[in-house]
Amino acid sequence: MFDVTVIGAGVVGGLVARALSRYKLSICILEAESDVAMGATKANSAIVHAGFDAKEGTLKAKLNVLGNKMMESVCRELSVKYKRNGSLVIGFTEEDKKTLSELYLRGQKNGVPDLELLSGEEVRKIEPNLSENVTSALLAPTGAIVCPYELAIAAVGNAMDNGAVLKTDFKVERIEKGDGYFSVHSEKGTVETKYIVNAAGIYSDEIAALRGDVSFKVHPRRGEYILLDKECGSLVTHTVFRTPSKMGKGILVTPTVDGNLLLGPTSVDIEDKSDRSSDEAGFARIIREASENIKNIPFNKTITSFAGLRAVGDSGDFIIKFSDGGFLTLGGIESPGLTASVAIAEHVVDLLSQNGLSMEKNEAFDPIRKSMHAFREASIEEKNRMIKEDPAYGKIICRCEGVTEGEILSAIRTNPKPVDLDGIKRRTRAQMGRCQGGFCTPYIIEILAKELGVEETEIKKSSGGSNLIHSRTKGDF
Repeated sequence: MFDVTVIGAGVVGGLVARALSRYKLSICILEAESDVAMGATKANSAIVHAGFDAKEGTLKAKLNVLGNKMMESVCRELSVKYKRNGSLVIGFTEEDKKTLSELYLRGQKNGVPDLELLSGEEVRKIEPNLSENVTSALLAPTGAIVCPYELAIAAVGNAMDNGAVLKTDFKVERIEKGDGYFSVHSEKGTVETKYIVNAAGIYSDEIAALRGDVSFKVHPRRGEYILLDKECGSLVTHTVFRTPSKMGKGILVTPTVDGNLLLGPTSVDIEDKSDRSSDEAGFARIIREASENIKNIPFNKTITSFAGLRAVGDSGDFIIKFSDGGFLTLGGIESPGLTASVAIAEHVVDLLSQNGLSMEKNEAFDPIRKSMHAFREASIEEKNRMIKEDPAYGKIICRCEGVTEGEILSAIRTNPKPVDLDGIKRRTRAQMGRCQGGFCTPYIIEILAKELGVEETEIKKSSGGSNLIHSRTKGDF
């Protein structure tokens, strides 16, 4: 019997589990996929929003601003890359200028510090590559960038290191109510728990419906992205948004914490919660609008493209509520959900405490997690010492990103443990460079198979039937 079970191991679920692990509680995390951070967390804009966009008085506004203030310290504890680069919202027309003034006033009401309205000439002094057609801008110095999947992996890992249990490939099919507890059922087994936190992202409405709550709906909004090589990462220093519309903040141009340049997303409401497809029209829109924002973007330096799904609720705000006793739903956590995630976690702790969960401090709780990139961030002297202690750190596996065998082995042995190629990618950046795994993939398959004690034919790219090797053609490789 667990005290609390968190359904969903994205950035929100992971940070909730970590926040709860500060207390003497038995915690279980259930994830339908083979790894954590597999939903909206793995494919989004990676922006820590300042908080001027959400309507004042909403949970989105409150938790956005709180989350922005908390994010840097949480990332420091978890050794997750974070950079406060500031954000710009640019305008081209008099109507845009009016909207920017409204956002400025809204930001002030929400408690966002240091906002500033700029003219086209003023903003081009800090971002010289902005289009000459930009006539106005809103500067938010507290905007930042982070790596969302690294944050989720680190949060879940830190929760596990502090006693939480993770069950992957656990697709919840039925939830029954007992006398003071719930039974959560899947093909993988049953988990009994006193409280449930539903952090299932685009499936949060379906999970809530298992206990009779059909008061809200969540639909997916697909967004496509284009990622450019690291040599393009300095084209802009701020995150550059267009003046927002009802469908979102439009096509942005932003550096990433790893030094790439990210363009997107598109914004298309769909019904299929598994549809992460992309098409020529979407990429054409990204190219057109990004080119309107920024001059001379080198699209020939594109190294990959992808699409992610946002969990859009029907209330216009985050849906955070109790139902059926100890069942707490976190629904419709769309943008600024990443920013708000650390504040949502604290809010969940407060709500559970108010609803009868005993909270006794866990004096043994350790908030610190070692960086997954400790080797590449080390000095020459430290690297030599690490190689002397473990020669695997002296063998480069991914040449594009400079990832060593030692880092891959460390990732495989660290909570939450990856079991496929994409899991290694999200933890180490191996396969994320220019060749997108063209050279290193066979070596990573070999390492994974050996560490997991399975045949290389069993190693997958991701979940489902994504095996890369069908069978051996002759002898040993």
